Amino acid sequence: MVWYKQFDWPLLISWMLLTAFGLVAIYSATQGPVAQFLPDYIQKNFTNQLTWVFLSFLLLVAVQFTSPATFQQVSYLFYGFCLVIAVLTIFIGEEVNGSRAWFVIGGLRIQISEMLKLATVLVIANYLTSRRDISAERFRPALTVILLMLLPAGIIMLQNDTGTALVIVALIPVMLFWSGLPHGISLFMVSPAIIGYFAILNWKWGIITAVLLSIILFFVHRRPGLPLASFVTGMFIVIGIQVALYQVLQPHQQARIEAFINPAVDPQGAGWNVIQAKTAIGSGGMFGKGLMQGTQTQLRFLPEQWTDFIFCVIGEEFGFLGAGTVLLLFVFLLIRLLSNAADHKNPFAQLVLVGVAAIFFIQIFINIGSATGLMPVIGLPLPLLSYGGSSFMAFTFMIAICLNLHLYRRQFSIYS
Repeated sequence: MVWYKQFDWPLLISWMLLTAFGLVAIYSATQGPVAQFLPDYIQKNFTNQLTWVFLSFLLLVAVQFTSPATFQQVSYLFYGFCLVIAVLTIFIGEEVNGSRAWFVIGGLRIQISEMLKLATVLVIANYLTSRRDISAERFRPALTVILLMLLPAGIIMLQNDTGTALVIVALIPVMLFWSGLPHGISLFMVSPAIIGYFAILNWKWGIITAVLLSIILFFVHRRPGLPLASFVTGMFIVIGIQVALYQVLQPHQQARIEAFINPAVDPQGAGWNVIQAKTAIGSGGMFGKGLMQGTQTQLRFLPEQWTDFIFCVIGEEFGFLGAGTVLLLFVFLLIRLLSNAADHKNPFAQLVLVGVAAIFFIQIFINIGSATGLMPVIGLPLPLLSYGGSSFMAFTFMIAICLNLHLYRRQFSIYS
């Protein structure tokens, strides 16, 4: 086999281009005209990210010399190791922005929950494909999958890292669906999130959404039990959200929800980030203001613009064309991962590719949704673009494994 003909160059090139966009945006956000007023540790973000890019590239290359069966064989060990480290981090980890999700080794801060997302995908893929009699259509395997995902999500919640926990929980219906869970049940599993989103915006919209989903479920499932259960669940969600908004949540938490619905309610407080983020993106116009020329970016109207709001930097300084190019690169990357999954003959590889694509999609959707006011600000990095060594290396590791599975697809084409 001539390896370079089998290698997925388009996927690698998309990784390289997204990485380049991220480095340019981080450079602009931390090395601009008023960079001298930033703390020293922020001014070092660009050089730190360069180091992580270099190390991650070495990891990507090294993974290509590994047998794809290795990822299946070590999945449980990798999963268990990440869980143990995550538990230890709760007690001895370093707290950053309210989350005790970091531990320090040799001066490097590492967030193990980033690797735990990949470990969860690998262990679920291994479990569901380890024997031919295991199927997501059966209750016990499906319950096992849910528990294997809720365990790391629960530990990460104890670290006070809600965003990462939501990513893992959101993987449940995706991987079960690809493993054979019926369409109706898969839709039923995601319906609470859809109903909850619209119920936060307006309780009437929540009821309408619950009714529409129940009707769709009836036509998909062809049995009245599941649509009825979906409608009843939806009503409980709508009522529960209204009670939580006005009876359970603390005033500052209520302010965040109100700011998401209408940022103008508290423009100097809870609504500040959303208003400034949309202003930055909108002010970029078609072609942008130019590198290190964005007023919102350079004058620091947005906090954490090298991490959570890095898309705003791209939108302001490179305009619609720059932001659109980034979105197209993400779309291409997702399509490439899913097409490789559809073409692969090994079920473990298929599930890994789908799981990785799902992680990318969920974080892209939440991050850009937060920057554009379509989602509450949760605090998830934009894959491959946001500053953060642990996040960048974890996503590069995912891409590396996907490249490996594609490169050796002919040798790794049946059940092991």
